[in-house]
Order: sequence, then C-alpha cells, then structure tokens
Amino acid sequence: MEDKRIIHDYLKKYFGFNTFKGNQEEIIQNVLSGRDSFVLMPTGGGKSLCYQLPAVIKEGTAIVISPLIALMKNQVDAMRNFSTSDNMAHFLNSSLTKSAINKVKQDVLKGQTKLLYVAPESLTKGDNIDFLSKVEISFYAIDEAHCISEWGHDFRPEYRKIRPIIDTIGRSPIIALTATATPKVQHDIQKNLGILDASVFKSSFNRPNLYYEVRPKVNTAKEILKFINNNQGKSGIIYCLSRKKVEEIAEVLKVNGIKALPYHAGMDSATRTANQDKFLMEEIDVIVATIAFGMGIDKPDVRFVIHYDIPKSLEGYYQETGRAGRDGSEGRCIAYYSYDDLQKLEKFMQGKPINEQEIGKQLLLETASYAESSICRRKLLLHYFGEEYEPDNCESCDNCLHPKKEFEGKHYVVKVLKTVETVKEKFKADHISKVLTGVSNSSIKSYKHHKLEIFGNGDEKDEKFWNMVIRRCLIAKFLVKEIENYGILKLTDKGREFMGRPESFMLAEDHDYGEVIEEDIAYRGGAGAVDDELFSILKDLRKKISKQKNVPPFVIFQDPSLEDMAIQYPVTIEELQNISGVGVGKAQRYGKEFVEVIERYVDEKEIVRPQDLIVKSVVNKSGLKVYIIKSIDNKRLLDDIADAKGLEMDDLISEIESIVNSGTRLNLSYYIDQVIDDDRQADITAYFKEEAESDSLEAALEELGDEYEEEEIRLMRIKFLSEFGN
Repeated sequence: MEDKRIIHDYLKKYFGFNTFKGNQEEIIQNVLSGRDSFVLMPTGGGKSLCYQLPAVIKEGTAIVISPLIALMKNQVDAMRNFSTSDNMAHFLNSSLTKSAINKVKQDVLKGQTKLLYVAPESLTKGDNIDFLSKVEISFYAIDEAHCISEWGHDFRPEYRKIRPIIDTIGRSPIIALTATATPKVQHDIQKNLGILDASVFKSSFNRPNLYYEVRPKVNTAKEILKFINNNQGKSGIIYCLSRKKVEEIAEVLKVNGIKALPYHAGMDSATRTANQDKFLMEEIDVIVATIAFGMGIDKPDVRFVIHYDIPKSLEGYYQETGRAGRDGSEGRCIAYYSYDDLQKLEKFMQGKPINEQEIGKQLLLETASYAESSICRRKLLLHYFGEEYEPDNCESCDNCLHPKKEFEGKHYVVKVLKTVETVKEKFKADHISKVLTGVSNSSIKSYKHHKLEIFGNGDEKDEKFWNMVIRRCLIAKFLVKEIENYGILKLTDKGREFMGRPESFMLAEDHDYGEVIEEDIAYRGGAGAVDDELFSILKDLRKKISKQKNVPPFVIFQDPSLEDMAIQYPVTIEELQNISGVGVGKAQRYGKEFVEVIERYVDEKEIVRPQDLIVKSVVNKSGLKVYIIKSIDNKRLLDDIADAKGLEMDDLISEIESIVNSGTRLNLSYYIDQVIDDDRQADITAYFKEEAESDSLEAALEELGDEYEEEEIRLMRIKFLSEFGN
C-alpha cells in the first residue's frame, strides 16, 4: 500500500496526473520490483511513462535505448520540464559535440541523471560501453522494440546486438516496449532479448475513434484535394513511398491553396525540424511525409492520415494511422491502393538476401489481404495483432458501412481445411490456393502435390478467392499461422471440429482494385456533359460585355472556355483560373461577372457541383513557357527563341498562342513591325475587330485572300488578342 502511495505521489509531483491510464500502474510496479517486462501498448497509450516514472523513483540511471534522435530530444526536453534540474535527463547520440558528450558523462557519473537516452548505434561504441560499465544502472528500457525483429516494420540490425552489450555492461532488469507487434514479432523480441519469462502487458489495439477506408488509386491527387477542401483547417498527414512523391504532392497542395510542407530524410535537418514545428504550431495544416521515415510527432489533434501509397506492412500502416485522433476525437484514415503498387514494392526487394525477400513478400501479402478484403477492417487489423474483435460490424470502416453481398460458404471452408490437412500442415496460404486451383509450379511438383486427389478440387474459383477463404478461416480460428515458421498453416481443434460437423458460414467476395477506371472527361473540359442552358447564358453575357468593351466576343473567352465553365460551374476567381484557356489575367479582367452569373445559376437550380476541379499543375519554373515570356519581354527575335529551344517557327507560334489565350499579355510589336508592313497590319487588325465572328484561322485566310501568309495572320491575331483581350 505504501508503494502504491509513493507511485501516486511521484505521478502527481513530476507529471501532474492524478490517475494512471490502462495498465500503466501495474507495469510500473513490475519494473520497480526488478522483474523483466514486455509492454505492447498502441500509440497514444502512454508507453513512455512506464519507464520514466520508475526511473525517477529507483536508485541509479535508467538507460533508454531509442532509435529516433528527434524523439529523444523531445522526451529529454519534456522530462526537464517536469524537474527543476536539466541534469535529470540526457541523451547520448551522434548529434552531440565532444564537449557536450563529456558534460553528459560527468552528470551521469555524479548520479544526477535519472534517464539517459542512447541511440543503438552509440551503445555499440567501445568508449560508451566502458563508460556505462562504471554507471549504476537501475534498468534498461528498449523503446520501439519491434526494431529487433526482421518481421517488424522497422527492422534495425544494431538492435540485435543489444542483449550481448547489456551482458558486457552488466545485467539489470529489462523493459521492452513497442506500439506494434504481431505474436510473431513479440516472440522474436522476447527471444532475442532473453526475456521469454518476462511479465507481458498487452493493451487493446482497438482505436474506436478511427475510421478506416481503402480507395482505388485513381485520380488520387484530385481525390486528396477534394477531401482536404471538404475538411478545411483540419490537421492531416499524407504518407508517400518516395521522397520525390512527397515533394510533388506537397507542391501540388501548395499551388492549390492548401498550407502544406514536405518532410523526409533527404531534407537537411534544420528544414525538416522547421517544417515539423510549423505543423505542430499550426502554421500549416498538412505535412506530407515518407512512409519509411519515422516522424516523432506527438500532435493530439491530427484529424486525418492519408496513405497516397500503401505501406510495406500492416504494422507500418497501423503505426502511421495511429497518429490520427490521439485526443480521442475524430480521426479518418484513408489509404489509396492499387495492385500495381504491390508489384513495385516487390521489385524493390529484388537483389536483397532471399530471407529478406521472403519476409517482405509475406508482409506485403498481409497488406494486400487487408486492402482487398471486404470484411470489417477493424476485425482484420486486430486479428493481425493477435486480438479478437467480437462485433461483426464496427460501424466505422468502409466495409461495415457499405457491406458486400454475402453467400453460403461452408463447403469452401471445408475444402480449404481438408487441403491443409492433406498436405500435413506444412505449407503457406499461397501453396494451398495453388493446390486447390490446380496450378502446378516447381514447389507443387517437388512435393508431388499435383498427384494428390484434392489437386484442382477448387478450380471453379481462382487463387484470389481461395486466399479470401483462407483469411476467413484464420479469423474464425479454424487455422493459425505457426510462430517460428511464420506463415505455415496449422489446423486448430475448432477447425477439425468444423470439418467433422460443418455449420453455416457466410463469405463475401474481396474488392477488385485491378480494374482500370477511366478518368471522368467532364472534368477535363471538351466533350463532357455541357450544361446547354448555362452555356447559352454565358454566351449572352459574353456578347453583352463584348459590346461594352467594343471587342469581338471571342476576345473575352473562347467557346471551349465557356463549355468548360458549363461543366465545372466555377463560382470564384480562383476556380475560374482552372478553366481551360483561362489564365490569371483573363480571370481578373473578365471573370467577376461570369462567376456571379454561374453562382446564381447554381443556387437557383440547386446544382451539386463537381468539387474535384482540374488540379492546378505545378508550374515548371524553368519550363518553355516561362522562357518564351522572358525572351519576348527582352525583345528577342522569334527566330532566335525558336533556334535556342530547337523549335520550328510553327511550334513556337503555337506556344505563344497558348500563352496569350490563357490571358497573359505579350507585346510582339517589336518583332511584327520588322516582318509585317503597317498597311497589312491595319488590314488584318480591322478584319479581327470588325468582321470576324470567331478567331478561326481558316475563316481569316478565306476572307483576307491568298496574298496574306498564314504566319502573319497568326502573329497579328496574337497581337490583337493580347492588346484587346488581355
């Protein structure tokens, strides 16, 4: 009872809490009693307190082994805030200078430091081992302990050396902590650290406030923009597989008016830290990060986590989605999935050792199963971490909110169980599905399974179907995966019982993400679903403005631009700039009346607008158009510009037309005056101003006659549109 009172006093004094969360108190008492502990506690459950509090109470210094330098610094700063002395907590890693390292070592040897955070790489250095051998160590805390296992989502070889180093320094109690570990990974951790007899503390992996959804990877940038625009002002993280994609997506978000920044290991440390701080301080709403790079972000109000690319493992996925809704409020987790992405990830593995490839492939299969399955995503995730979720409908994932049609599947289940039994429970899921479908490969032949009576017994269905049935058998606990030889399927007593007396068992087909879905061309302008009534109204408005300005209607907006407006219904100047053939200049000059008319029309007709407007593409700053504009500003001859870029004159004029049609004003007089005499200029200008019904080149050639060259008409049309339209 006395111990309990001391623990609560320290909790209040140092951390300001009155009560513990979950099984924190039980874990702390176990550490204080000198026993080894294994702690499996999902992100946000309060893992760090489980070693910080006993470190403060116990004599000596607790050694905390952690892989994230950024997180070390955050935790040391937090501990110093709890204490009156900065010496209470220190870290030892490659970011420190020699003098800073000496200061840390002095404080530790004087007995002033209760927590010393050490990177695993620093732990292996000879002088650090010598130093730690002189220290009174209260216990060792191994944070992110899943790094020990090759089956974990962030395997680090140096974590394998921790136990031998502890034995060299001097054995003290060990507490291993992780936020994500399957039964296989847990076994690996305990075995490698030599703590198979440790007290095991598991918290539930269920995060009831999180909503899980998997979407097909089509028009992904548009979809993400649409989602963020519908959740304006909310904090979110977007994960991508490559640094290049991180930069690209961050830039696309920025040019579309979203406060976003990138974050990945390839950036310099100062920029990365600054970007993270801006996210924490809410100067930006969205951070775009690589999956591979662990972010030490402890922000409670992240409202959405989007995976642009599917992660390599479900542990990685769970940890990353776990950054959403840590305060218990809303957290939406959306992953974009395509089968092509899996194949890319498999290609990345080629060239690695066979063992690594095999592990990577198994982890990818688990990810694919999660993405493609039509059963409750929460049930699947929790099963993966060795936890049972009883309800059939969590009411907070896409599969539960939009269930697929079920069918009776008991005879399929029996076929799977009998196949596992016939091959003597020595094979993995992909082998079982091949036996059932009658697909013969080298493995099937080497075990002579193509000669078994059951070979091809399920050829009415494909391998994808049988993998779905196997997954359901695992969740129903008819089958289990062996721990030591991960992936090998074993029958359970429950499975044998079902084979003997089959009962009704409902199944549902998986999602198919392999289909190619065409982009909706209505969003691209052109031959989409043009609203004829609005198109007619916009033409009338254009005519009215053309009379006021005394310019032909096509100078204001050309027909394809009006058609695009009648598809997309832009109601702001910013949205109008997304319309085909409308640039910033034209939108500012003529746009106000057009967007007002469209907004009134949308309100009156109660039209639901397509929110996913054309995503503004990122301007290539060194691109051709920028070069042309600068060159014309500097009055370079068009022939020289064409030569410099290896263009035909015809192609260069097309580029200039495109620039002017989008509303940018270009002054070509310096060039035109050299190549077209004044009378011919006057004739062509008069035609476009007084006679032309459109800007058609064919109509101009026909009207003006053979003595006028196509090139000079095009140049004069550019000059006319630029002067009168822009």
